[in-house]
Amino acid sequence: MDKIIALAKRRGFFYPSSEIYGGLANTWDFGHYGVLLKNNLRDWWIKRIIQEREDIVLVDSSVILNPKVWQASGHVTGFNDALVECKKCHNRTRADHLIEDKLNKKVEGLSVEELSKIVRENKLKCPKCGSIDLTDARRFNLLFETHIGIVEENKSLAYLRGELAQGIFMNFKQVTDSMRVRIPFGIASQGICFRNEITLGQGVFRTLQFDLMEFEYFVRENDWEKAYEYWKETMWNMALELGLLKDKIRWREHEEFERSHYSKRTMDIEYNYPFGWKEMWGLAYRTDFDLKNHMKSSSVDLNYRDPKTSVKFIPHVIEPTFGLSRLLITMIVNAYHEEEVNGKSRTVLKIKPVFSPIKAAVFPLQKDDKLKTYSYKIYQDLKKKYLIGFDDSGNIGQMYRRQDEIGTPYCVTIDYQTLDDDTVTVRDRDTMRQERVNASKLEEYINEKLK
Repeated sequence: MDKIIALAKRRGFFYPSSEIYGGLANTWDFGHYGVLLKNNLRDWWIKRIIQEREDIVLVDSSVILNPKVWQASGHVTGFNDALVECKKCHNRTRADHLIEDKLNKKVEGLSVEELSKIVRENKLKCPKCGSIDLTDARRFNLLFETHIGIVEENKSLAYLRGELAQGIFMNFKQVTDSMRVRIPFGIASQGICFRNEITLGQGVFRTLQFDLMEFEYFVRENDWEKAYEYWKETMWNMALELGLLKDKIRWREHEEFERSHYSKRTMDIEYNYPFGWKEMWGLAYRTDFDLKNHMKSSSVDLNYRDPKTSVKFIPHVIEPTFGLSRLLITMIVNAYHEEEVNGKSRTVLKIKPVFSPIKAAVFPLQKDDKLKTYSYKIYQDLKKKYLIGFDDSGNIGQMYRRQDEIGTPYCVTIDYQTLDDDTVTVRDRDTMRQERVNASKLEEYINEKLK
């Protein structure tokens, strides 16, 4: 994992946030290629969930909601994790993660007494200094508090959103009134969430601020199992479409003590990261918990009226959740390869080309003004359709290696033969095979490859 994070920092996928001031734990900034990769994954999700369907609509809710939302949803009292603190170095660690990493045992959701007992009986050590002198586990809330108001004594407590779901539920009535949706239907959202997380230094896998993509799919109570199985199969196929390896992903069902307070059934697609099997995406059956509680708390009718029978009822909800920041690191981990080529080591990100941050890189074979001028014209032409890179710093081997680490699927080299016959060399990232292509056919060539 250290090598992967080093590559991500070196090649501009993500950087430690506020690094010139010593950084801030669990915060990262996305660099140029990280933003491009993240955007490609987001656009793919919107294409699959919105563009190719007719039953799901989008909303983008406020990051700050009325605090009564989080009280009614149960997050103020029930959205908690347990931590233990090292008495020697004062490092704080999530108790369930410490146990899971050391004992390979799922314990999320157990009481603090049970967690403390497991830590003591197994003499688990602080992951930072190795001491076994740890405090008992204690609960802390994951919601970030903030205050609204400009006068100190009149400021009101509020929360940054810890999930997208509540913003969706807040817009349920507006969507059903304005969009003429019919059960079954979904309301989707994509954006930033915040959780007061404690992490173990795994890059952007778990951070204080993160990008989520999720939707609530509203169904009749009797149809929830059918809908659940449908989305389970769909999510699995979407994971394979990304190029994730079959032997690296699996479904895992949560035991009752693990499930969130709103869930009656939860499953995760887990990925086998260098630090073990961890959640990548989640699928939950939230019943009618949220709409029912918000209707009770707000006194606003959130029933759905059947347009044919006029019967009113509270829909039940299936919730597929896709962590976008986490998906980015998953894609990098999945694509990371170290190979030996002609006695030398090559590091390459074999990202599925359609998701790669840039689709091709163009460079002259040597530092020659004629070659550079021709190369730059090719670059400008291709750039009209694709995100393309240009490089003329270093020798051809160094430029290839840079693009390999970025995950660029095709490298276009302009050499002296190009000046004679307008053909260029296109080198494939994964096979390293090269072929001559007419410069006028380059866009068509790349387009065909990306299919």
